[in-house]
Amino acid sequence: MVGLRESEALVLRTLHDLGGKATPQELMAKSGLADAAVARAVLTLASQKLSTERVARRTELQPTEEGRTCVERGLPERIVVGVFPENGGQLPLAEAVERAGLGPEYVPIVAGWLARKGWGKVEKRGPGTFVSVARKPARDDDELLLEKIGGKTLVLEELSPELQKAAERLLKRNLLESRVRSQRIVQITEAGTQAVPTEIVEEVSNLTGEMIVSGEWERVKLRSYNVSSPVPPVQPGKYHPYLRFLRMVKRKLVALGFKEVIGPLVEPAFINCDCLFMPQDHPAREIHDLYYLKEPARTSLAEWGEIVDRVAKTHENGWKTGSTGWGYKYSKEEAARLILRSHGTALSVRAMLSKDLQIPGKYFAIARCFRPDPLDRTHLTEFNQVEGIVLDPALNLRNLLGVLDMFAREVAGADRVRFKPDYFPFTEPSVELQAYKEGYGWLEFGGSGIFRPEVTEPLGVKVPVIAWGLGIDRLYMMSRGIEDIRQIFTSDLEWIRNQKVG
Repeated sequence: MVGLRESEALVLRTLHDLGGKATPQELMAKSGLADAAVARAVLTLASQKLSTERVARRTELQPTEEGRTCVERGLPERIVVGVFPENGGQLPLAEAVERAGLGPEYVPIVAGWLARKGWGKVEKRGPGTFVSVARKPARDDDELLLEKIGGKTLVLEELSPELQKAAERLLKRNLLESRVRSQRIVQITEAGTQAVPTEIVEEVSNLTGEMIVSGEWERVKLRSYNVSSPVPPVQPGKYHPYLRFLRMVKRKLVALGFKEVIGPLVEPAFINCDCLFMPQDHPAREIHDLYYLKEPARTSLAEWGEIVDRVAKTHENGWKTGSTGWGYKYSKEEAARLILRSHGTALSVRAMLSKDLQIPGKYFAIARCFRPDPLDRTHLTEFNQVEGIVLDPALNLRNLLGVLDMFAREVAGADRVRFKPDYFPFTEPSVELQAYKEGYGWLEFGGSGIFRPEVTEPLGVKVPVIAWGLGIDRLYMMSRGIEDIRQIFTSDLEWIRNQKVG
């Protein structure tokens, strides 16, 4: 005999009395137990293989406002058929609809359903359309379902196959509306049937002083507690897994001596593009590659004073950088246009413009960026970049490659790293970082390089600066084996809860 507590025995016997299958609500109503007591009992019975629990899908059907009119008056095609004599006849379609008391908007509806159901024949004659009815048809499944539903709610899955097909037709006609509900069903097992108690002994969970004085404590049954029984899962509050990853990256960079840089999401083109020696007619500055603000459309460049003039001269003729520049007339009006930050390198510019800049120095930023890219498994219109610069007189390309290798292996967990020559207007040489992880494949992370003198000298920086801008969303994808970048920002609570805390 299975040892059951009072509430468990009561739920098991109630389940048996209800035919071996019931919902938790039915068990509550029949047994008189509270919902929490029923839930605990069902959980214990399932762990002892005395019952099973499944989730049943119920599609509830109700008539719409138009459907309720059809319940009362009948379907439009039935009303029109009713204006014909018992042995049938022929009438102009519009006249038949009018005689039925329906508006002209019902003419195509009636014509379609009369022909589809075979209740009548619709044909054009000259300028008019006529409908002929041989005899009044018997009621069909659509009408039987409307009669059955009335003003009530029916469950689609409980209908006969014929009425289910009728329901599909009426749903398409907007005469019915559906609502899907999930319902838990508890079902007794064969072992549970054999364990149904014939008598339920009342239990007590604590002793009172009165029980002890009267001696009743010797006759009552004390409730036993199974400390190994399963309990409902608890979902504690915790950081989003991607937010934890970002915090981990920040800690690593701070531990390496980097200082964090922050800045606004909305930048003037001067900071986002011009200071990076990107010409004002560059294709990457077109409307399909940047988000431009409508209001306000521009800002003042006064706070950067003579730096604006130095950047302008660098674009026009190279200024003092040894470059020939881009050879066009620089527009300060274009430089003042406001855009959503398109890359984290804008924050590297702000770091070099800061009065607190230190040389040698190391700076980083985790920046939210915006580009109107087509959405796919590796691209979003809103994404994050980890951006960094190191300023030091002794820097070279080998130092940059070492930093990139560290990122790929320690942050993304890559097994192999490779570098591909690339081009950016603001770095020379330029390198693209690609990494490989067993079972995941190769993934491109982003670009890097050494800032050109046309970038650093107008900003007052006289030493080499290595810089990188990597898609940190993609670093996280590789580290967690995620195939689609959209999964990172999903609202799927089950996926979020199943992510490891560490």
